[in-house]
Amino acid sequence: MVFNERSFRGSNFGTPREMYPAICSDCKIETEVPFKPDPGRPVYCRECLPNHRRF
Repeated sequence: MVFNERSFRGSNFGTPREMYPAICSDCKIETEVPFKPDPGRPVYCRECLPNHRRF
């Protein structure tokens, strides 16, 4: 099996990621995100995030 640099980027090899509590800016439910939320930026739960993605 061949691995390139891109496949390893951000990979913890099965180690659980540290999750941070947050409140979804749309539906106001409690959720967890894999990054430390910035108070000046909105955070969205898994259900609301697709509504805010730009392509």
